[in-house]
Amino acid sequence: MKEIIFGRSKISTEGPCYVIAEIGHNHQGNLENALKMIKVAALYGVQAVKFQKRDNKTLYTEAMYNKPYDNENSYGDTYGEHREFLEFGREEYLQLMKCAEENEVEFMSTAFDFKSADFLEDLGINSYKVASADVTNTPLLEYIAKFGKPMIVSTGAATMEEIRLAYEAVLKHNDKLVLMHCVAGYPTEYHNLNLKVIQTLKKEFPEAVIGYSGHDNGILAPTIAYMLGATVLEKHFTLNRSWKGTDHKFSLEPEGLRKQIRDLRRVDISLGDLEKDVYDFEVEAKKKMGKGLYTSRSLSAGTVITLDDIDLKTPTNGTPPYMIDKILGKKLKSDLEYEATISLDNVE
Repeated sequence: MKEIIFGRSKISTEGPCYVIAEIGHNHQGNLENALKMIKVAALYGVQAVKFQKRDNKTLYTEAMYNKPYDNENSYGDTYGEHREFLEFGREEYLQLMKCAEENEVEFMSTAFDFKSADFLEDLGINSYKVASADVTNTPLLEYIAKFGKPMIVSTGAATMEEIRLAYEAVLKHNDKLVLMHCVAGYPTEYHNLNLKVIQTLKKEFPEAVIGYSGHDNGILAPTIAYMLGATVLEKHFTLNRSWKGTDHKFSLEPEGLRKQIRDLRRVDISLGDLEKDVYDFEVEAKKKMGKGLYTSRSLSAGTVITLDDIDLKTPTNGTPPYMIDKILGKKLKSDLEYEATISLDNVE
């Protein structure tokens, strides 16, 4: 069993499912929205909330940073202005971390570049998320791995060979690794989820805990992923799917998040153990709905019992149908009335 312990968290290959609410930039650059999202997500039972940190001027080329960005989801005239509007600085991050601590959830963030990793390390963050976009970025992976803190790495749009390179790059410095099955579709349609890859990842990368980062709509896929062995779940979260922004449309609203966690916890409690038991509450149902052996007519002592002499009727009467072969062909010891219970005690 692989187990990773950090902050207030424990992640294990044996579960239970560790749920991360991916807030990302769904807060729309508004600190009050972000704080409320932490509180709501915590209320509904997530173990962690996650944000995204970018140093935009070093992350993007000048051409991309200055590229016009005029669409319904834009918060600026250029892509750089849009990204800067959504970015939080140190003071906001301190407030977010304090809010997470007060609401007893782990605070996480994705580091998209070296400066962002340093920013988060300076804040004393307990773990790091690395996005699918950086699964091939072994310099960044190794840089973060050297901090010695748990790393959660998504694998969207990556080949198995690229995932292996990332796996080996991290393990050179750090054995606290979670690999997240992910498909880089926003949203991802169900016929593209390929959830059985989770089983492949578990086999191919035994030193990592395997999880699932979902961009699917709804709450079914994460539950299936958990059943297939993904014990860490990341799901995008919003307060309102109609809000401005690209990620809201495949994010869960509060009620959806509540139902997602409810279903994941139902998996744990419903699987039970390997033993088949008859519960106390089943006994009455078994008696009421089960069948027993009854006489189909009045029978005299000495009658040799045939199939025509027996009816299978409800309720059960202590002589279950599987005993019929032990009664057929035997002689009755005494008279029996119509619909009398017929048992081994009645025959010679």
